[in-house]
This record gives sequence, C-alpha cells and structure tokens, in this order.
Amino acid sequence: MSDILTENKELLVLGIESSCDETAASVIKGCREVLSNVIYSQIDLHTVYGGVVPEIASRGHIEKINQVVKKALSEAGKELKDMDAIAVTYGPGLVGALLVGVAHAKALGWAAGVPVVGVNHIEGHICANFIDNPSLEPPFMCLVASGGHSHLVNVTGYGEYEIIARTRDDAAGEAFDKVARAIGLGYPGGPKIDKESKNGNPDAIDFPRAKVRENEYDFSFSGLKSAVLNYLNSCNMKGETINSADVAASFQKAVVDTLVGHSMQAAKDRGVKKFAIAGGVASNTSLREAFEKECAAAGIEFMRPQPIYCTDNGAMIGVAGSYEYLLGYRSGLDLNAVPNLSIGDRKGVFKI
Repeated sequence: MSDILTENKELLVLGIESSCDETAASVIKGCREVLSNVIYSQIDLHTVYGGVVPEIASRGHIEKINQVVKKALSEAGKELKDMDAIAVTYGPGLVGALLVGVAHAKALGWAAGVPVVGVNHIEGHICANFIDNPSLEPPFMCLVASGGHSHLVNVTGYGEYEIIARTRDDAAGEAFDKVARAIGLGYPGGPKIDKESKNGNPDAIDFPRAKVRENEYDFSFSGLKSAVLNYLNSCNMKGETINSADVAASFQKAVVDTLVGHSMQAAKDRGVKKFAIAGGVASNTSLREAFEKECAAAGIEFMRPQPIYCTDNGAMIGVAGSYEYLLGYRSGLDLNAVPNLSIGDRKGVFKI
C-alpha cells in the first residue's frame, strides 16, 4: 500500500455532486472508506420529458442540496468543522446544475474555514473503483461509460490520466437513452434496456459495430443508433411486428461488443495488468459479465464498483477530492463551473 494511503487514514472529506440530475453528498475517511453516501435522484421529475431538462435539474438541486449535505454529515456522525476538505464537482456537466454544487461548497468552505477542492466528474467516476477495491493502486486502465461520456483512460498515477480513446459522437449512455425512447421503454434508457434485453435474443438483429479509422480504440455509436431507428422505421412501413426485447438485446450486444472489444485490444496492446470500468453504463449486467470473461481469459485483473457507485454519487467525488487534496490542490472562491472540462484539466484549481 502506498504512503499516500497509509499516512492519511484519518483524513475526512465531504464530497458534493450536482453535475446532472442527482443531488449527492458523502463523507469519506482515509481516501476510501465511505462513512455516508446520500443521493437524491430527480428521475421522476425528468421521466415525463423523456430526458433531463437542465432548468428543472438546477431548480431541483437548489431545493435539495442543503438537506442532502446535512444528512450526509449526520449519517457519518460528523460536523462540517470536522472536515479536512470539501470536494465538489465543477465539470463537466450541465452548467446550471454544476453552479449549485460549486456555490454551496464555496459557501460552506468559507463559513467553516475548510478548504475546497474542485473535482473533475469523470475522474470521480474512475476513483469510484478505489472504494470497493481497497488494494487497487495505479497504474491501471479504466473505461468510463455514461450518459455523457465514453472514455478509455490510462491511470498512470493518483491524479494523473492519459486519454487513450473517446467517442467521436454519441456516448454509450446517450445511445441507450435514445434507443430506449424509440422502442417505447422510456427514460432512463440504460436500466430499462438492460432489463428488457433479458427477454430477447441478442443475435436476432445484426446491428453494426463501428470502427474509427484514425484511432482503432475510439468509439462511435451514432451509426448504431441510426441503424436501430432505420430498422424500426422499416418494420413500421412493412407492417411487421416489432419485438422490443429482441431489439433491446441486439442493440445492447452491439454496444457491449464495441466497448469490450476496443478496450481489450487497447489493454492487450499496452500490456495492461489491471482493468476497471466506471460510469452509469458500467452497472449494465451484460457489460460487466463480458469484461469479467474477457479479462479472465487475458490474465488481466478486472475491477468494477458496486452499481450504486457507478451512477452519479458524492462518494466518488469525495474519494477523488481526497487524493487531489493530498496532492496539494485547492480551489479559491473564484472556482466556477466548467461544463466542458477535460480529463486532467485543472482550470480553477491551484497547487499549494
């Protein structure tokens, strides 16, 4: 175990997350121990619209963030003054939603004299793997797949990331949402397609798996999404019955084949010994099973967070913020939301 872990077992960090439609807060001890993890989901507010409405999301965060943070501290048996730092997501994400969390964190930090650390949301997802894998240390490779992101990242050290691949168009989770809407399953698409596909034949329809010429590891799901829509339109024009379970299963298989195929190729080419997944799509049962099988065959250690730590949560931000804090990074009262923040970019964060 590295010194950065063994020497900071009593470190307490409050993590705050509000990048999309979950208002979340968590207290983390010693970088990896979750003392509390409170999440208020806005799914019911957005389901009627078939997706997240930014203005409604922002309003929801404003209404709930104070309660969520207080509950996280209470469940951990701690007070704000006990915290060594407050970690908050400041990008990427919806600008209005991010601003609520950032403003709240800065207000708490100023009032209690506790330093604030801005955290990258995607890096938070990666760090969720440290919670359920206490012996995990860099280097390792991680696939981050969610509603807004599809990245293949080489974690070279704590707070050090190299992007190996990314999506050229739709993120995997975005494709799930759009296809689920098209076949009448509704929002959120990921879990609904995962459930529906269990009743279907994944080989019923041969949907395409895209390859990107410039970078063989990159992802592209726009063509797959279009292929599903074209199939549905064709069936409707011909008056053919659509088996939604077969469509869901076949679409999901195409996504899983692409994510696993590209990731495993990159891992083998680079001689990776440890591979992890993260993000909302990482809770997909077929994806987890496929990676487990392929990593075992390749002799690669495979890690994944519990599903609760795959979707947006405060614990992952608290963990990422713990390491940023120990590495000497801080944010001032001028910290602002950066909706298009890139992995490894520390705009608004300085080193002491």
